[in-house]
Amino acid sequence: MPIVVSAQDATPAAGMPVPPSRPASMDNTLDIHAEIPLWPHGAPGAVGKAATDVPTVAVYLPPANPTRTAVVVAPGGGYQHLAMDHEGLQVAQWLNAHGVAAVVLKYRLGPTYHHPIELGDAQRALRYVRSNADRMGVVPDHIGMLGFSAGGHLTATAGTMFAGGNASADDPIDRVSSRPDFLVLCYPVISMEQGPAHEGSVKYLLSDAPTAEQRAAMSADEHVTGQTPPTFLWSTTDDAVVPVMNTVLFYQALVKNNVSAEMHIFPHGHHGLGLAQTEPEVNAWPGLLYAWMRVNGWAQ
Repeated sequence: MPIVVSAQDATPAAGMPVPPSRPASMDNTLDIHAEIPLWPHGAPGAVGKAATDVPTVAVYLPPANPTRTAVVVAPGGGYQHLAMDHEGLQVAQWLNAHGVAAVVLKYRLGPTYHHPIELGDAQRALRYVRSNADRMGVVPDHIGMLGFSAGGHLTATAGTMFAGGNASADDPIDRVSSRPDFLVLCYPVISMEQGPAHEGSVKYLLSDAPTAEQRAAMSADEHVTGQTPPTFLWSTTDDAVVPVMNTVLFYQALVKNNVSAEMHIFPHGHHGLGLAQTEPEVNAWPGLLYAWMRVNGWAQ
């Protein structure tokens, strides 16, 4: 049996009113399923114009979205590559099947790009969805982020290092907040400290020889506050790639800061399972996530 633990703050999202249902709709300027550049005129810090230099999002809409929720999906890959199929497209299809819009993020990677480029791409994706919420049939306060492995680290970072919008910005996307309304962390990289860290992610996000200050700055568990969004986490005890303590450390930080959280630790399962549909010991996790989202008003 998996270890299941949860924590609730004094004002859980379950108590919030659910907005009325509205059919998903988009206008002709948003191309469903196509890769949409996050910065049409070139991304900040780009060193070229190849596909790997252009962060994008791809939008997937369900036939109906009763709770008007969207989730930005960040595939994993150790900040070196992206598992766009089983940790991206398949997850978007699963979310759509459960009446939730999905936006798959293609973010820039090492060794060409290091922090803060990846975080900037994630923040821009969240802002993109929020600024286009009406056109996607969602509401601005029902926008979550879900990430696997290194994408889980990026998600946790986006949930602990967000920024408000600049109301006077020329770009309307920059006028809205980058804070996700909830987080879903799947076998995530969390700590960059020696010991629990996945050193491959450290290398490609930071450098071959990061300083102690850099490691601490990018250890997401060290930056949780009471403003960190409600979070669902899961991992496996015998994950041989990213130690399960990464998940535990973030959960402990959430509890310490009275943030609503739910964690599931399964005893067995290798790293990189995605939806784990063929893994009987772990394949309950999507159903557990759906139940958590329903309780909190982000799915119906």
